[in-house]
Amino acid sequence: MKIGLVGFPGSGKTTVFNALTGLTAETGFGAARGKTNLGTVHVPDERVTALADLFKPKKTTFAEITFSDVPGAAGSHGQTLDPQTLAAMREMDALCQVVRGFPGPAGEPAAPLAEARNLEDEMNLADLMIIEKRVERLHKEKSKTGELQILERCKAALENGTPLRNTDVSAVEWALLSGYRFLTRKPLLLVLNVPEGDVAAPPPDELAAHAAEATLGLVVLSGLVEMDIAQMAAEDQKEFVASLGLDEAASGRFIHAAYALLDLISFLTAGADECRAWPIKRGTTAQKAAGKIHSDIERGFIRAEVVRWDDLVRLGSEAKCREAGKLRSEGKEYVVHDGDVINFRFNV
Repeated sequence: MKIGLVGFPGSGKTTVFNALTGLTAETGFGAARGKTNLGTVHVPDERVTALADLFKPKKTTFAEITFSDVPGAAGSHGQTLDPQTLAAMREMDALCQVVRGFPGPAGEPAAPLAEARNLEDEMNLADLMIIEKRVERLHKEKSKTGELQILERCKAALENGTPLRNTDVSAVEWALLSGYRFLTRKPLLLVLNVPEGDVAAPPPDELAAHAAEATLGLVVLSGLVEMDIAQMAAEDQKEFVASLGLDEAASGRFIHAAYALLDLISFLTAGADECRAWPIKRGTTAQKAAGKIHSDIERGFIRAEVVRWDDLVRLGSEAKCREAGKLRSEGKEYVVHDGDVINFRFNV
């Protein structure tokens, strides 16, 4: 999963990137323009750790998130994203906008809601321009395809200020438009970057209301403080985070919010070779989940042997889970649940 961090100048976007990844990318207006910072973090998962303690595997693999600090070049007013930035954003699975929640260099007050709406307007316009060009061409060709009808509906939604993620288009219809990589269809998470003293405070009511109405995720953090925390040893992190009145560091809070926004769960595989978490969309069937591991397993799917991770850890082996009636055999239409440990049986 690749998440792109975006934000207007002065929002603290790269500082937040450092806080999430533990890296030390150059920040501030002196940082190299046009440079893309990349960082990959493991998704903390106590279930993988517990299974690894049980099986003592050769390899332990957690789910991963790759963060991309999307480079941006501000326009003359500092609130415009150039075509290069918009193109980079299209490559991401999801977007995270960092909005300023602290006074600016000249003491100007924060306007996080205005920043959030500004970016949404930028993305709406970028998508609308693509759709208008395609619709014009299809009309010239006198096309009567389903693509034209769907694009006309998307065009009307964007002209009304509605992002495509909130447009009534079915999954089958979206499949026809998969090549367009529309920005406003991507899940969007807002990060309100606040001073240290406000890190445990709730976000402004108007920003929270906007996020709820627009189906956006919302996380509050203090980039400067969290960047320092990310450089600490694990035991020191916990103590400092608790002193701020928080349950966990920024990366953990962000990952939980991102998983919820993307509607992701993880199934697990466990054995002497490897214990691993596999992120999938909620509602994925067993056969489709098998394809996450390898396409051959999906094609040759016979059945899925499923046990809950906590039952496996408690009873100590698959054999004992089978004796206790906790291990069951499921078919290809079984809907995988978060925390299922699955052994797929398949024909080669």
